[in-house]
Amino acid sequence: MRIILLGAPGAGKGTQAVKISTKYNIPHISTGDILRANIKQGTEIGKKAKSYIDQGALVPDEVVIEIVKNRLNEEDCKNGYLLDGFPRTVAQAQALDEFAKIDIALNIDIDLDILTKRLSGRRVCSVCGAPYHISSYNDTKCAKCGGEVIQRQDDQPQTVKARLKTYTLQTKPLIDYYADMQLLVNIDGNRAIDDVFEDIVKILN
Repeated sequence: MRIILLGAPGAGKGTQAVKISTKYNIPHISTGDILRANIKQGTEIGKKAKSYIDQGALVPDEVVIEIVKNRLNEEDCKNGYLLDGFPRTVAQAQALDEFAKIDIALNIDIDLDILTKRLSGRRVCSVCGAPYHISSYNDTKCAKCGGEVIQRQDDQPQTVKARLKTYTLQTKPLIDYYADMQLLVNIDGNRAIDDVFEDIVKILN
């Protein structure tokens, strides 16, 4: 089973990816993770990626594609995998089609207002980095170390809205691409984690 997982920031993609990977015993491949691993290991492609990151530039498609291609050729991907964070664009999706056959693209679809609330409600301890959410923790002091609990710049409502707008503009063509190939399945992400996962399992089975 070769799966692509799509969804806006805060849609719960990471949580669902771990659950799918565990249940179906397939590797969860996050492009961010494999990029970091290649940089840490000092591979040829890792050095190439690092040169862009050090300049504050986006890692170009051909570098990301090569990293993904190398990872998908590893032994643990023989029986399937879950791709998270790739492809991000139609160009990447077309490149992926040249070396991999995707079975399904799952899109965790979630209301933008709910997403904005979810993301802008996130808080973090300025000292130890412990994560909180105002829906369940409204103290200004960290329960773990007593440090100040703050809202990151990234999680301020106006920043969140801008990030989501960028995501929508970037990903809409990708969603259309997989819909045209009849590989896209939309999942209602406006519900509890277990309900969303139950839906995913029904579809994958």
